[in-house]
Amino acid sequence: MFLTPEISESEQAEHKTDHINMGIPSFSVSMHLVLLSILISLSIRGEAAEYRYHFCSNQTTFSPNSTYQSNLNNLLSFLNANSTRETGFYNTTVGQTRTPENTVYGLFLCRGDLATNECQECVSTATKEIVQQYCPEEKVAVVWYDECMLRYSNRSFFSVMEAQPRMILWNLLDITERDRFLQLVEKSLGDLVPVAANSLSGAKKFATKETKFTEIQTLYSLVQCVPDLSSFDCNRCLREAITNLSTSYGGKRGGRVLSPSCNIRYEVFAFYLVQADAAPGPGPKGKGKSSKEIAIVIAVTIAASVVLVILLYCFRRRRARMKSNDINEENSQKSDGLLNYHAASEITTVESLQFDFGTIEVATNKFSDDNKIGEGGFGKVYKVRRIKIHFLRFLVLKISKHSKFTAYKYEKKN
Repeated sequence: MFLTPEISESEQAEHKTDHINMGIPSFSVSMHLVLLSILISLSIRGEAAEYRYHFCSNQTTFSPNSTYQSNLNNLLSFLNANSTRETGFYNTTVGQTRTPENTVYGLFLCRGDLATNECQECVSTATKEIVQQYCPEEKVAVVWYDECMLRYSNRSFFSVMEAQPRMILWNLLDITERDRFLQLVEKSLGDLVPVAANSLSGAKKFATKETKFTEIQTLYSLVQCVPDLSSFDCNRCLREAITNLSTSYGGKRGGRVLSPSCNIRYEVFAFYLVQADAAPGPGPKGKGKSSKEIAIVIAVTIAASVVLVILLYCFRRRRARMKSNDINEENSQKSDGLLNYHAASEITTVESLQFDFGTIEVATNKFSDDNKIGEGGFGKVYKVRRIKIHFLRFLVLKISKHSKFTAYKYEKKN
């Protein structure tokens, strides 16, 4: 079965952008950095699984609340529970051999570069959606996502190479130099076939490769088989997929072939986790760990940022407190300097607003009631007049019971 459906709008946008350049701001200790780090950490933890295609055989169906449905629910639960395996693959059977019509066989396969948590997210999504949305009553079903594949059937298919149902998907964008690009695609995918097919027993049959097409474009290629296939069957499945892809090639910059036993894909953008050494090979061990290492680095960055923000806050608050204490002490000293006057007999300057008793006695006309302004809790208040050169200074003085004089108002007139 050969189909060429259009990809979703979100994938079109992804394919149109081969490289995204993000400016990295200079490091500063602020809450903005903390929030940004948290957002990055969340984004790296993974997004929802990207659905691609499903197939349901309408030749065999089951009834609601039947034994087959009960066994299917148990099978999906077992698959979900085992989705954290390092191999990214698991198969199992639910049912009794004496009732084969109710026996269910199933498996999942995650993309070889994914971390266990990303695989688990995809399998969890698949176990829910395959029954609830795509194949609610069919006994035979398979669903593909970008990150994983899940299938089940009422017959055993373990370790059997099956190329059908087959699905071919194309990137909608064209590529320049079509013939040279197709040759490069065929060679890159072909080079990966023996690497994946000859993987050790129990290992992931998975391989990737990056190849320069132009100065600004890199070809990314991926092949993968179900791990329970033999090397011969894996090789055969991948070779057939490459032939089908080449035959229906339309000069597109990306394409893939999905089948129950294997899948291949090529693009001009990185759709899998690229290793630093970019060496082709099964190598999924390092890829899975790389994602964890990134998460650890980001977690440490967030923790360090939070600690630095707290330290900076404490430092600034302590500095402000010390500055406030210095100001209060200085003001206190100034206040003491104004309030603690010398004895009444000591003569001071006009600028300091301190006067000897004789001067004030003359200025108030011996504390005449005519010069009295008022009286409060601290004593009587008098108005005085003093002539000096070209202007008059009016001083209103407050006289305390200790015969110390404090000027609290100063007016100036010509």
